[in-house]
Amino acid sequence: MTLRSVRFKQVDVFTSQPFKGNPLAVVFDADALDTAQMQAIARWTNLSETAFLLAPTDERADYRVRIFTTQGELPFAGHPTIGSAHAFRDSGRTPKTPGRLVQQCGAGLVELAQQVAAGEGVVEQWAFAAPPAKVTPLPATQYDALRAALRSDAIDFEAQPCGVDNGAPWIVVRMASAQDVLALDIDYEALAKVAASVGGHGLAAYGPHAADGPATFEVRCLMTGLGKGEDPVTGSANAAIALLLAQQNRRPGDRYTVRQGTVMGRDGRVSVSYDDAAGKIWIGGAALTVVDGSIQLA
Repeated sequence: MTLRSVRFKQVDVFTSQPFKGNPLAVVFDADALDTAQMQAIARWTNLSETAFLLAPTDERADYRVRIFTTQGELPFAGHPTIGSAHAFRDSGRTPKTPGRLVQQCGAGLVELAQQVAAGEGVVEQWAFAAPPAKVTPLPATQYDALRAALRSDAIDFEAQPCGVDNGAPWIVVRMASAQDVLALDIDYEALAKVAASVGGHGLAAYGPHAADGPATFEVRCLMTGLGKGEDPVTGSANAAIALLLAQQNRRPGDRYTVRQGTVMGRDGRVSVSYDDAAGKIWIGGAALTVVDGSIQLA
């Protein structure tokens, strides 16, 4: 059997320190792979997501990406979007427009902007424009079930929990404090039922840090759909939180920061900024290549 070798990177996303963010596998030049082959590779990498870079079919895009979990394909996900942008640039490829990238994916075209100018000793960092989302408020009849699923009485119901689907469907819940987020002890089966009532495949819980804290908010993302467990750092969920903060008139200014992955021993950092003039929300973070080589394809 003749094996084909293509470039492969494993990228740590939403961190500038190796092993502190959310890892992503990136397979380059994947146009010859079919869905079954991509799914098999994603199961083998055994990461939360594996991204496959392909030639775009839309002339406006710099590249196309297909995103797979170990169990299925996603139309969009945040950390693979940041990680794919980093991998694309780290491989020596050049954007069509300096300082901008356009990603084609199952959710359509996603715009990315360079946040930090490239240069000697300076990390090139990217942010994506949060895609449109469908928001579904959680009925008050589900509040007791949500309390029981989170095993917590610290839910801030003044900020109504909502399902937010931006290609990755989450139920977004605000807690009274960052410490309440860190203390969550989840009943996953019960949470799956509550999340499903508003179309969610997981929980995005957030709570404010004190003014002198490490970030504006602490975030945890607990998945109930394509695999159970906690996701270290999550772009789509932070986009969902940012949208809901704006809609509920609770956003903390034009910019804020997030820490995520703390209970997993990670130190993920996400930046959020609102461009009111353009009507966009930008979700950004650093990324770095940890593994750089090739992968053998059948």
